[in-house]
Amino acid sequence: MAGKLIIFSAPSGSGKSTIINYLLKQHLPLQFSVSATSRAPRGIEKDGVDYYFMTPEEFRKKIGNDEFLEYEEVYKDNYYGTLKSEIDRITQSGNHVVFDVDVVGGCNIKKYYGDRALSIFIQPPSIEELRKRLEKRATDSPEVIEGRIAKASYELGFAPKFDAIIVNDDLEKAQKETYEIVQQFLMRNEE
Repeated sequence: MAGKLIIFSAPSGSGKSTIINYLLKQHLPLQFSVSATSRAPRGIEKDGVDYYFMTPEEFRKKIGNDEFLEYEEVYKDNYYGTLKSEIDRITQSGNHVVFDVDVVGGCNIKKYYGDRALSIFIQPPSIEELRKRLEKRATDSPEVIEGRIAKASYELGFAPKFDAIIVNDDLEKAQKETYEIVQQFLMRNEE
């Protein structure tokens, strides 16, 4: 049976990574799809673990070679994308693929794979709470935070296009809800 795909999208600071990390520890046959990006590593991020880091030129070359399932230029020369080879690597190992992608990428993957994919949107309780989380994280300048808040307002408009919306106002509840949705999806037989 071909592996299934679980797609997570959310505005930056919504708790998406925390929820994905929780899910990956729950003894389900899941493996995280490492995305590619042309941005610089943050903090202790490692190449091939957190992202495949590359220059904008390297990224554009792979676009030209049709090596991406989906990609987007999120900010000028700041690309994110999913390498086709990453999906093949995971499904050939017998696991299901977990994606952490932007909303446009999430919609594109869902459209491409249809019922073989489950798309989940992690939503912050409010824009104000999102701002607090981004400031508390202390990884971005005030200008970058403002850019992320503006982008979040845009991204929230995509939520209805996803199969499930999880409002992360209580992390433990959001994790449990996500686990139940994913488990039901994985148990559903292919038709």
